[in-house]
Amino acid sequence: MYPIKFKPQLKENIWGGQRLLDIKKGLYSRSVDKSKVYGESWDISGVKGSISKVANGFLKGNDLQEIIEVYMGELVGEEVFERFGLDFPLLIKNLDCNDTLSVQVHPNDELAAERHDSFGKTEMWYIADADEGAVIYLGFKNKKITREEYIRSVAEGTVADILQAVPVKKGDVFFIPAGTVHALAKGLNVIEIQQTSDITYRIFDWNRVDSEGKSRELHTAQAVDAIDFESGVEECRRTYSPIANKEVNIVDCEFFKTDMLVVDGAAELDYCKRDSFTIYMCIEGETKVTLDGEESETLRTGEVMLIPAIANEVVIEGKAQILASHL
Repeated sequence: MYPIKFKPQLKENIWGGQRLLDIKKGLYSRSVDKSKVYGESWDISGVKGSISKVANGFLKGNDLQEIIEVYMGELVGEEVFERFGLDFPLLIKNLDCNDTLSVQVHPNDELAAERHDSFGKTEMWYIADADEGAVIYLGFKNKKITREEYIRSVAEGTVADILQAVPVKKGDVFFIPAGTVHALAKGLNVIEIQQTSDITYRIFDWNRVDSEGKSRELHTAQAVDAIDFESGVEECRRTYSPIANKEVNIVDCEFFKTDMLVVDGAAELDYCKRDSFTIYMCIEGETKVTLDGEESETLRTGEVMLIPAIANEVVIEGKAQILASHL
């Protein structure tokens, strides 16, 4: 097998802009309307209705579920296939926050299974770019806030006043466990790695309306039981020190692991003991990725690539900054 790329799917969002049209230039479908605003690029997705399609090689045009069905453990890993079957376990997004996103929370696996017959949504953010003064919102200013105080704030429309604003800069990493109340503010470009789930409970949407004067639906009643009132920036921030040509772990949880890889010359990676696919997200730069000394493919800024689990040795040559996620 070879390094597999997928065609990004641009999604319209009220808070989006046009930055993704530049980041994903030449990669998305020709049918994309460039006059519209896009908040999300779904770069690898197994979500029903938005399953990614292969963009390169002899598998081009096949969707992710189809190639899992054919290659099974060779593609995703034997244990991964046994656990998830044809359902790809991660969703990879690139976000253009031209405006502030809604204040929201995601359910954990238990609650999501009970309510939606779905996985929960634990995720992480890599801040790929940030305007001066940009912030995110993570948890509450008062970590001893009670359920009753929170409910009263929602009823009074003062949720924004109780949130913890966190200044951010390019390169920052945050791990967002299910149950953490959060929002991305405007002026950010974010790479988001998450469980395969599109379940969001919207708590507050900044009194925003669309072009037709309509506000988006809120899910305040559903959100209450999903919230971990103690989860905030102290629990979510991750720090790291890159090492040239080595994978440095930045997030390690039961749902996924993500490493930072700074390539300067050549990185030789041994995946013999890794029973999982690996996803490369190129933050910046350009490299050549070679599997087991045979199959090669370029990886450039904005591109995402899946390394099949069957690969034992991966050599990456060039100069780039890459996020690498796997199970």
